[in-house]
Parts: sequence; structure tokens; C-alpha cells
Amino acid sequence: MQQTTNTILMVRPTNIRANEQTAINNHYQKEIHDVTQLALQLKAEKEFDTFVEKLRHVGINVIVFEANDGLDTPDAHFPNNWISFHENGVVGLYPMFAENRRLERREDVLFQLEDEGFIINHIMDYRTAEDEGMFLEGTGALLLDRANRKAYCALSNRADEELFIEFCEDFEFTPVIFTANQTVDGKREPIYHTNVMMCLGETFAVICLASIDDSKERKNVIKNLKEDGKEIIDITEAQVANFAGNMLQVRGKDDRHFVIMSQSAYDSLTTLQVKTLEKHSEILSSSLSIIEACGGGSARCMMAEVFLPKT
Repeated sequence: MQQTTNTILMVRPTNIRANEQTAINNHYQKEIHDVTQLALQLKAEKEFDTFVEKLRHVGINVIVFEANDGLDTPDAHFPNNWISFHENGVVGLYPMFAENRRLERREDVLFQLEDEGFIINHIMDYRTAEDEGMFLEGTGALLLDRANRKAYCALSNRADEELFIEFCEDFEFTPVIFTANQTVDGKREPIYHTNVMMCLGETFAVICLASIDDSKERKNVIKNLKEDGKEIIDITEAQVANFAGNMLQVRGKDDRHFVIMSQSAYDSLTTLQVKTLEKHSEILSSSLSIIEACGGGSARCMMAEVFLPKT
């Protein structure tokens, strides 16, 4: 099993704004004042298009889906939360916390991938868990070490333990479970997505160890990463707030490996952290300040990795 892919799915922003339904437990969102909806949309589209252009320039195969159905999907540009693609041709569909985010699950995305020559053998559908108030938001909630068959999950309102274990049984991953917290108004609150505080590369892991308050859980995460040969790059809570945990390693042309992040994430890293990352991968960054402020997510959230077989 490969840990990195050359193909990613991205979705152009639709009706972007700070989503009131996700702000309940996503403390990274910010209201942008004195900007019209049209101006906000145009700025987000420009960030998105520049990002796609940079990815394609280094040989990453980017499939862009553009929704034309007029649905109110302010977080449509974060597809990794509702869908995942696997080497055996299986597609995962996931239960979403916010009702308006459930509208993002467009069947047309699957049709477009099939048109591109990708094979879909089976759909593993967890969406009915929404009826029971249980959620597992895709590769936002779970981080997959595909090569070592381990899945890491920071439990939260958007990452249910029972559902996570069910996923691991279905896809044959060993679960590594913990809780990651951040300080909000003087209180420790769960971080809404695992991929905000952690990134798994082929030979490295970027992680905010200080967010794992329970020492046994923290030691267990470290043990699993080290036994799989990952160099740990520890980041601070302040760096998490700048989306330094929200990275993704992808393969470009000539099998060059890139770790993708926002400009905000890159600017927050120390010189030593940058040098350590560059031992494992080239770095590619792009400004995503509007998307980050409105959505409370960043570069990794925008990329759904495609591992499906091709005809």
C-alpha cells in the first residue's frame, strides 16, 4: 500500500462564508467583516485557482469538481471530510456533523472520477449514522497510515469512537485513539479534526504533542509513530492555530515528494522545523487566508487523495 498519491480531488468554493453550523466546535473560524459576499467568493476562488495552478505546475494530477446546482455549501472546498478513495476501488462516504455540509456529498463527483478512468468497485456508506447523532468526518477525523495499516483519530463531536472502530474493522486498520485539546477562553476543548493537529508523511509525522493532555495516550501515539520509523516534528498550539498541522504529502512528477501547506502554516514554522521537513520532502505553500478564516481549515482539508485503480 502506498502512503502518497499523485492524484487529488479538489472542489471549487461555493457560497463561501464562515459557516454558522460548524462554528459551534470549530474554533479556528473567523468572521470577515466589511466584505460583500461576492467579493469574498471572488477572493476565495482566486486563492483556490492559484493553489491548483501551483500543484499542477509540479506535476500533481488535480481533478477539480465545480458544483453548479446552487446548493448552499459554504464548506464545499473541503471534500476530504465526506469522501475517501482507496486502492482496492472502495469509496468511503461519511456522516457529517453540520446539516448544510451533508449537501456537499454530490454523486456527480463519482461520475467525474469514473469519466477520468478511475474504477469504483464498492461504496462503504456510513451516512446513516447521522440519524443517531454519530459522526466521522472522513480523513479530517481519521489520519491513515496506509503503508502500516494504522489509523489515528482524535475523538471529538465529529469523530465518534464506535464509528471509528467500525471503519478500522471494515478497512483493516489498527486504531490509535486519543483526545487532542486546545485552549478556548481558558478551557481545554477538543480539537474538531485530527488533521488540524497532525500530518502523516511516509517517513515523518507533524504533530502537536502538547494537545494530547493524557500522558498515556500521548506515549502511545509516540510509540506507534516511532515503531513505524516516522521522524516526529513537534509543533506548538500557536502553530496549530496557523494550520501548521494541516499538511499533506503528495507525489509530483519524477516521483518528487511535496508536503503541501498554506503560507500561514509555512510562516509559523521555525527554521529547524523547515529543515527537518525538507529532509523528507520538498515544501510547497500557497496563500489561503480567506479560505482559512471562513472555513477554519486549510490546505490538507482541500485535498481528497485519490488512490483508486485506473482502467
